[in-house]
Amino acid sequence: MSGFRKPVALLVALFVVPLFAVQALAAESSARLLVTVDRTEVSTQLGGKFAFRSTIRNDGATSVSGLIANLNVVSLRDGVYVDPEDWSSQRTHYLDPLPAGASTTITWHVHAVNGGVLGLVVAVLPESGAGLPPPSPLIRLTVAEKKTLNSGGILPLALGIPGLIGLLTLGVGFRRRRQRRSSRSPPLATRRPSPTTSSCFGAPASPPRRRAGRRRP
Repeated sequence: MSGFRKPVALLVALFVVPLFAVQALAAESSARLLVTVDRTEVSTQLGGKFAFRSTIRNDGATSVSGLIANLNVVSLRDGVYVDPEDWSSQRTHYLDPLPAGASTTITWHVHAVNGGVLGLVVAVLPESGAGLPPPSPLIRLTVAEKKTLNSGGILPLALGIPGLIGLLTLGVGFRRRRQRRSSRSPPLATRRPSPTTSSCFGAPASPPRRRAGRRRP
């Protein structure tokens, strides 16, 4: 029985112990990664665009490779659905190997598609998945919702209908005033035919005048 235990102990010493040593080294290297951002608060309006920078620094003694930087967007208020894919066209960056003491900076472009109070966090993930470094400080984002008078394109309709009603009211009032004036005015007097002219209605014409002639002796 003791002869069987020796090969098992040898296998553990050859494979398991180095595996734990590699994982511990990776965890130590990842733990020495520091993620910072150039701001902690951002205020914008719905539909606004802005950018910020994050810096990943390797404070360890060895080079680190296989790092992945990812931007996360989360609502700080309950009941608000946020799709991070709508906020940035490139939320994931695959980093080049980072030597000891070196750093790299990433510029993130963000488009505010939700109103409210949200949080932005940059997380760095190693490909091995071992030893996750702490994420960046939280960026508190306040997005003010725009309040427009022409919501849904109803402003022309809301202004046009009262204006049309006003024009119709003025037209009806003007027409009524004209009718009242015409009803109050006296009828035109009938023109009588001249007594010196013949009447078309059978009135007798005046007799012709006689010319005065010379008297005979």
